[in-house]
Amino acid sequence: MSAPWANWDHIVKLDPDKTLVDGETFEDVCATGTDAIEIGGTTGMTEEKMARVVEATAAYDIPVYIEPSNVGSVVHREGLDGYFIPIVLNAGDVFWTTGAHKEWARLDADIDWDRTFTEAYIVLNPDSSVAEYTEADCNLDASEVAAYAEVAEQMFGQEIIYIEYSGTLGDPDIVRAATEAVEDATVFYGGGVGDYDAAYEMGQCADTVIVGDLVHDEGVDAVRETVRGAKNGSAERSGGA
Repeated sequence: MSAPWANWDHIVKLDPDKTLVDGETFEDVCATGTDAIEIGGTTGMTEEKMARVVEATAAYDIPVYIEPSNVGSVVHREGLDGYFIPIVLNAGDVFWTTGAHKEWARLDADIDWDRTFTEAYIVLNPDSSVAEYTEADCNLDASEVAAYAEVAEQMFGQEIIYIEYSGTLGDPDIVRAATEAVEDATVFYGGGVGDYDAAYEMGQCADTVIVGDLVHDEGVDAVRETVRGAKNGSAERSGGA
């Protein structure tokens, strides 16, 4: 049986520390045509904020996963499909590779391991909050990113490789190199996707395109265009268009 995300072209990442555009609802977000909702953020995360967004999205017929950045923001709620746990491969601070995970296992007696999955992050925007927090080495060329992706899959058994440019549109050649380096792992791409063209371009390079700030800044109509772009880009890459 294939992983749930194996056929996802698009994900909306909701930040519990941010609001939606005036007049829009979580139901509107879930109805954009995106394949899944991922809930998480780098700063300001609390269990209360996370629970509020989980409860608001889990009522709809769409997969909902949380991506906790710390043990204090983990929630266990009905309707949640699972947990995506970042492992930052190029972190300078090993807390973000194994330390935070050890603390979660130590402090949370209710972890549902059957629904817990890791994402092998490669952080590439040095100006992003996630790069600052993790002390990531972002000075990587395409061959190095591809090598990280290969190591993640072949040595560490990672099923998801997450190329993270957080806040800026990434280099398509680097993203494509990561995708070509893996055999079965799914490559997520996030960062700077704000319109159809960007989503289409990254949909040709990665398996799954993720948008985050867009839903909070521009709203569901803009998100819907990126869904269309990601799906068309994916179809082009697979030879279906």
